[in-house]
Amino acid sequence: MAHHQSAKKRIRQNEAKRVHNKYYAKTMRNALKKLRETTDKAAAEADFPKVASMIDRLAKRNIIHKNKAANLKSKLAAQISKL
Repeated sequence: MAHHQSAKKRIRQNEAKRVHNKYYAKTMRNALKKLRETTDKAAAEADFPKVASMIDRLAKRNIIHKNKAANLKSKLAAQISKL
């Protein structure tokens, strides 16, 4: 258990950031799932830039790793091109 005031504050800050990051990561996963289930190519191509932008923002803020972001966007683009 933390005894110093700064350590207690750091624990509170880490918990708040964890909840914040979890929300945005879950939102991204839901957007990915929705895009993957789309069977209409035109709709998928219209939604792809929004999802890619969301992925890039999360990678920029270190919520997800930059290589994971690149892999997700690459696989999405390949899937959309196959539709």
